[in-house]
Amino acid sequence: MLKIEAFQIAQQINIKRFNADFKQSPVTSNSVELFYHLENNRYFCVFGYGIVVFAGYDDLAKSELIRFLKTYCEDLVEGDFKEDFVVETKENQAIKLNYNSIEVPVLNDNVVQIIMLNIAQSVALDFYEDLGFSILSQTKVLTDQLEKEGKMKISKTNLLKFIGKILNIKNSIIDNLYIFDAPEIVWENEYLEKVDEGLKKSFDLKMRYKDIDYKLKIVQENLTLFTDLLQNRQSHNMEVIIIVLILIEVLHVVLSYIIK
Repeated sequence: MLKIEAFQIAQQINIKRFNADFKQSPVTSNSVELFYHLENNRYFCVFGYGIVVFAGYDDLAKSELIRFLKTYCEDLVEGDFKEDFVVETKENQAIKLNYNSIEVPVLNDNVVQIIMLNIAQSVALDFYEDLGFSILSQTKVLTDQLEKEGKMKISKTNLLKFIGKILNIKNSIIDNLYIFDAPEIVWENEYLEKVDEGLKKSFDLKMRYKDIDYKLKIVQENLTLFTDLLQNRQSHNMEVIIIVLILIEVLHVVLSYIIK
């Protein structure tokens, strides 16, 4: 039995720099993932979107590695985003998925890597679901003001800051949604493909992805509305300024005529 644990520790991890500094070489690596198999049947996998996954590690070793990894992180995550999963090997049996566990007939590096990848994706979705709900709630505050008072109680500067914050979060989510593509080793191996597809269904990854995408579309519509209102407000202010300047000019002409 192998216990696998995944943790979202940041929004980004510089895996290139970590790989250069870490004394062990990864079994596999690419631009977003480093997969290690160390002595004593220990595994860990580091993902560029801020997640580390362990298998066969005790609590002390996990804490030490997470502490070391945080020196390579940007935008540390404060919430408790993690997931546990158990892998059992049962020879001569079909792949069987249970709640929070999987039974496989063969367990090797590729299988462990695929399982770690799917668990990491599930934790990433938890994190992005929370971010999506957060930005949707923030935009709802302003739309509620529009409904009740016909205007937004926010200055131009603060509104632009708010839009910038929302866009940064939205871009962060979009930048990392590509993680749900299956890795190349899955395409070339029917057994790995079955493990991968089974885990995606078990974690409900596709439906959760669609839910995040739906929230992002609502946020995008709200941002478009806020931007239009900001432009209308600026146009109105310009019109007022022009009218005031015309009145001043008219008043100047009238005064000049009276004086003469």
